[in-house]
Amino acid sequence: MREITFSQATLEAMEEEMLKDDTIFVMGEDLARQGGIFGQFKGLSDKFPGRILDTPISETFIVGGGVGAALAGARPVVDMHFADFIGVCMDEIYNQMAKVRYMFGGQAKVPLVLRAPDGMVVGGAAQHSQCNEAWFMHIPGIKVVAPSDAYKAKMVLKAAIESDDPVIFFEHKVLYPATFEVPEKEDEKPYVLGTADIVKEGTDVTIVSYSVGLKTARAAADMLEKEGISAEVIDLVTISPWDKETILNSVKKTHRFVVCHEAVKQGGVGAEIAATVAEEAIDYLDAPTLRFGAPFCPIPFSSAFDQIVRVQPDDMVAKIKEMF
Repeated sequence: MREITFSQATLEAMEEEMLKDDTIFVMGEDLARQGGIFGQFKGLSDKFPGRILDTPISETFIVGGGVGAALAGARPVVDMHFADFIGVCMDEIYNQMAKVRYMFGGQAKVPLVLRAPDGMVVGGAAQHSQCNEAWFMHIPGIKVVAPSDAYKAKMVLKAAIESDDPVIFFEHKVLYPATFEVPEKEDEKPYVLGTADIVKEGTDVTIVSYSVGLKTARAAADMLEKEGISAEVIDLVTISPWDKETILNSVKKTHRFVVCHEAVKQGGVGAEIAATVAEEAIDYLDAPTLRFGAPFCPIPFSSAFDQIVRVQPDDMVAKIKEMF
């Protein structure tokens, strides 16, 4: 099994899909000239001349132009540079990208992938370190994904590009240089958007997370194992539509439910999942649900304060032990 970075895995996905379909093109800031701010498009402009387009610094144009190109028959992949800038083009996302297919009765489609580098980085501070995936969980018509490792990033990006619906692909900035095992030959069965992954089976408590939060969840599960508590860890992978069946079945088995994410706890993805568990599986719960997320504050610049706003495995373990 080879080891490659998250960034390299997304490059492989892009190259493989672009070789199969010449209607796929990419546009965003500094993609051809620089290869993307995190190197996630490096070398693509040499392999696909004229299909990697550098744009002005205008998120409104980048997404609006992508929507227009998708409606005209192309399959654009547009890059947001930083997910924090996504607010500039919200009208193009939630009023156009998400609604066009519905408003035209299925006669039009928007096969567009919006790549959005997100997440806390030390020194990124309030405007370059946010996790805003929960905004888009509330908007019908958009699929939202946030893979946790390189292989899932590759498989999910390929599925997103092949989807006839718009997909927002949140890719955590910390993951780009991280290495993971990725097989030379991918699974014959492609990833299906909306499918969660049970990464560790357990019997005593269900822990759900996604993106970089999965690393925290796995660390907490390993610590709990030493305490004699068997945790089942589920990688959500797709945030919308999320895999309700897998999570509810796990809760019915373990009778305890925990959800964690790096994003602000208030109004986060975990709130929606916890509410659904309460609505549909409360009779199976032997303890109140636990939610872990960042406090309700902007992300600080200070590295010392940065650690305070992050969910820590030790804190998770202490609270989970109180469930028993």
